[in-house]
Amino acid sequence: MKKEAQAKIPVISKRKIYAVDLFCGAGGLTHGLMKAGVDVRLGVDIDPVCEYPYIANNNAKFLLKSVEELDVNELKRHYRKNGIKLLAGCAPCQTFSTYNQKATESDKRWWLLQQFSRLVDELLPDLVTMENVPRLIEQNVFNEFVASLKENKYSVAYQVVNCADYGVPQHRNRLVLLASRLGTVSLLTPMQFGRRSRTVRKAIGKIPPIKAGMSHPRDPLHQCSALSEINMHRIMASTPGGTWRDWPRDLVADCHKKTSGKTYPSVYGRMTWDALAPTMTTQFFGFGNGRFGHPEQDRAISLREGAILQSFPPNYKFTRPGEQVCQKSIGRLIGNAVPVAIGEVIGASLLSHISEATKSTYRARRGKSTQ
Repeated sequence: MKKEAQAKIPVISKRKIYAVDLFCGAGGLTHGLMKAGVDVRLGVDIDPVCEYPYIANNNAKFLLKSVEELDVNELKRHYRKNGIKLLAGCAPCQTFSTYNQKATESDKRWWLLQQFSRLVDELLPDLVTMENVPRLIEQNVFNEFVASLKENKYSVAYQVVNCADYGVPQHRNRLVLLASRLGTVSLLTPMQFGRRSRTVRKAIGKIPPIKAGMSHPRDPLHQCSALSEINMHRIMASTPGGTWRDWPRDLVADCHKKTSGKTYPSVYGRMTWDALAPTMTTQFFGFGNGRFGHPEQDRAISLREGAILQSFPPNYKFTRPGEQVCQKSIGRLIGNAVPVAIGEVIGASLLSHISEATKSTYRARRGKSTQ
């Protein structure tokens, strides 16, 4: 009797997690999920620039479409009948970012999270995950999203994580949400994930040197912006971790000489080798846009270095062979990306959750079979 009862217990751990990634961008979240063992089948984004890097680096299809126009049946066909369904995504976060002081609730992007919620309601996947900026927690649209998940019988867990604790070599705090209809779910702790913190030196210390305005012959993405004559003098006068306040007065920008400009010391700064990098923004390739100066070379960091600081693999492809690299477009993809390491810990957490759900189901059914 025991053997017969045990044979009927579905072994959830042998069922794969199949995922669709909404707002997939260049594939940071997808790539991390795949590294953890999740089978991502489809990425959806409205930006055509995302298509090549997404497909070239991930074994998944790409759908160029606005999530607002997405029909749930377009997602269903990419899942497998006996698999565990995961719906993942990161709605564009500029609306909620502390860098955006002008966003209001009339901003159309504000409501993209509602479209995510709509698709969850219609699909009812086993698992849901979302990554976004911490400030989203303060908004009604997030509270409504969580309430909707709970109404649909999801266990919901969310927290603001320090990405550096999970191996991302930069100062970056992000909101991570996990939800499951299979039981209580939680994000792995940094100790459980077992990834050491990485400094700028460990991340990009061995990248070949280049000069300002140049690119490396073997890696077109390892290119950096040209510097004007005055900015060249400024970076030469900059020390790692220092500020423009250390410069001779004739190099200080007029706007910083004003009282209102003295509150922004981190612009025109160099990174420090043995510390974390600053948060990678969509403008990280510009020396004047933050502390994006190379620790010792007289230039801003390159696109490739920015991608590595976002925990993308050093060989991640962003442009087709022979295609001219547009710094603005690729910088936007890199700066907006979910760090790959965060995608990986999310995937590992969900796989751990499935394993625990399997054990609980097995123990519960085995207990009944012996009564």
